[in-house]
Amino acid sequence: MVRFLHTADWQIGMKAARVGSKADQVRQERLRAAERVIETARKEDVDFVVVTGDLFEHNAVDRSLIQRIVDILGRFPKPVFLIPGNHDPYEPGSVWHHAAWRTYPQLHVLIEPQPTEVGDVVLYPCPVHDKFARRDPTGWIDHRDSSKIGIGLAHGSVEGVVTQDATLPIARQAADRSRLDFLALGHWHSVSLFESAGGAPRMAYCGTHEPTGFGERQSGFVLLVEIARPGAPPEVQPRQTGRLQWHQEDCSVTSDTDLELLVDKLNRWERPEETLLSVKVEGLLTPNSGVLLNRIEELIQARFFWAELDATRLRAGPQDATWIENLPAGMLREVAARLLRLADPACTERPEGATPQIASMALSELYRFVSESES
Repeated sequence: MVRFLHTADWQIGMKAARVGSKADQVRQERLRAAERVIETARKEDVDFVVVTGDLFEHNAVDRSLIQRIVDILGRFPKPVFLIPGNHDPYEPGSVWHHAAWRTYPQLHVLIEPQPTEVGDVVLYPCPVHDKFARRDPTGWIDHRDSSKIGIGLAHGSVEGVVTQDATLPIARQAADRSRLDFLALGHWHSVSLFESAGGAPRMAYCGTHEPTGFGERQSGFVLLVEIARPGAPPEVQPRQTGRLQWHQEDCSVTSDTDLELLVDKLNRWERPEETLLSVKVEGLLTPNSGVLLNRIEELIQARFFWAELDATRLRAGPQDATWIENLPAGMLREVAARLLRLADPACTERPEGATPQIASMALSELYRFVSESES
């Protein structure tokens, strides 16, 4: 029997520029998540750990980061097997040439596609040397030794799944074709399991250990894999190591009720201090939209780890003319009426830069200003 931990895509050294002043905290959290990976490996008493690529964001990361990651990995007293990925391929001057890797004898960077025996297990590493390769990196594997458990380590994109990434294609039935008991994959940041012809989960992405951005379906995990004997179906269990959550909240507005429901949801949000939140609002402006949007902005900025509000897709609704007509005659009413016209996408005469989105937001701000001055 073998019991091991599968992790990948730590992306250490990522910029996280989108989150501005919070970027450094996001990067530090990735390091803390790395420590949680090793804590999990020790707690689960696994036989070894495999890291299937993209440990680093790129090969030009600060060299002190390499030493720090090596020290974290070195806290696990049993073997750790690593392969380079497409972000950190094995090439001249890469992170894998650093002297830090010689600090701990239990750390093994596998840079050649050749079988490696570990007790009753044979590892088949597929290190990335060319990040733009368009051949299946697992194509060479043929596990014929039925007396040992065969485990592949690869980095790339499974074929047959909608993706814009055509490099490092991996056949969907690669594990069956290569006669492997399990194929541990890196590259995708969400946990994904692929069943073999017999229905067993013999191929899997573990996802990234700490979420990296919006749109990741199930990230912030490692996989605990247990295989009883050669040919036995693997038991695959996710273990959470991530802390920060990246969430995108979309709100379609047809009335004030929609924004009020969003305010209520934000008020009831669990652990907002650990959430990076992107709120996108679209639909029709109402006379009270400005006040509610301002309330949403206050909530997300005050409570969440990081947040942004995108209301550029809001459009002025026909009912907005009511409050404009009630404004005192003069410049204020004229400005509001003009903004209402410019907010209409059908308007053909508009100053340069005065898009419907900008006009809609300006109209909402004007309404908020009027409402606050009357209260």
